[in-house]
Amino acid sequence: MDEESENRAMRIINNVFWIYYLSDKDPQFDPNKVGKWMYFFSDRNFMEKMCKEAIEEGIVQECKHSNANDGVSCFYLNDDDFEGHKKVISFFLKNKLIRKTKTGRLYNISFKHDEQTEAGDYGKNYHSDIKLNQFIDLETGGWK
Repeated sequence: MDEESENRAMRIINNVFWIYYLSDKDPQFDPNKVGKWMYFFSDRNFMEKMCKEAIEEGIVQECKHSNANDGVSCFYLNDDDFEGHKKVISFFLKNKLIRKTKTGRLYNISFKHDEQTEAGDYGKNYHSDIKLNQFIDLETGGWK
């Protein structure tokens, strides 16, 4: 059974698999362009805080995380929303949501289209056209 509650300019929808965070504005996603930046977590309380902040600060209009103690979180936007990508990436950097290698280099995380998820593109079958290194220098974390 889904549970829905109101919380400061956002709706939170809870089901067995996911907890969704939605802004009070209806997202204008193009089904052919919508996708997400993802973060794999092991601390649900931290992820709840991050998702709420992302909505409250206007970083995204929709995000979600697994309804489990560990899992994946998704921050949604259209692929051609350049300013949106910058906001999400800045939010990820500020909150240390991009892991680093042993040498301190940022991992080159990818934006994943919903169409790819629906087609079952995972692992070796998954290839992204949008990657972090298109926006920032992975060594320095500075914008290109």
